[in-house]
Amino acid sequence: MTSPDALVRVATARGVTTLTLDSPHNRNALSTPLMTELLAGLAAAVADDTVRAVVLDHTGPVFCSGADLKETAAAYASGTVPAGMLGDVLVAVRECPKPVLAKVAGPARAGGLGLIAAADLAVCAEEATFAFTEVRIGVIPAVISATVLPRLHPRAAAELYLTGNTFDGRRAAEIGLVTAAVPADGLDAAVARYCDSLVRGAPRALAGAKELLRRPAATNLRGEIAELAALSTAYFLSAEGREGVLAFREKRLPGWVAALDGGPAESAS
Repeated sequence: MTSPDALVRVATARGVTTLTLDSPHNRNALSTPLMTELLAGLAAAVADDTVRAVVLDHTGPVFCSGADLKETAAAYASGTVPAGMLGDVLVAVRECPKPVLAKVAGPARAGGLGLIAAADLAVCAEEATFAFTEVRIGVIPAVISATVLPRLHPRAAAELYLTGNTFDGRRAAEIGLVTAAVPADGLDAAVARYCDSLVRGAPRALAGAKELLRRPAATNLRGEIAELAALSTAYFLSAEGREGVLAFREKRLPGWVAALDGGPAESAS
């Protein structure tokens, strides 16, 4: 059970763990305590075999305001700032073997955009706003660039990094920061549709597909094809692959989908 004073609330239903940032008093800023809880929530979701996907949600009107500047200012006396843990969080989200979806109902700034970009999928309200505000306070979006820049179109990245200008959900979708932008009243339904699709994937196959997405560009195409052909064969011969092919031929749900409802694999719709 999540503690009443938790900064990240955890709930799991039908194969999906929702990690909800719950620090509205500081606009869900990425404080050390919040990031510590977020890392713990991700680790627990990874360790739970019943969890197929993770949703990053938030309470309050703001998804995430970025670094906790109050905590950062207090840390100046020690000559350090708590930016290193943000890197740990981005790596944990990006390398999570289970699909991660960010649900963004309100504004995101600076480090919050790194969190959104680290997720495999992101759905935002069209009215949500975004900005890389770092240059306006004399710093740069350094750590988050590891997840943000692979998502953004280069011209858009240059414009938004250098100006710090605010942009809306539609623009975020156009430049690749989010997967989709939808009307605010349709956000819950859009996220639910993605989750319903994600849990239909076989757990090991989902992890393998994520590894493919992180795979660097090939320098030797013939060698790359041979390696991927061997990988494909291994998946077809795996227990999941055999069950998936058999279920398709028998016109029924594969076992990993039927298990979500606690019943036998019956006819697929």
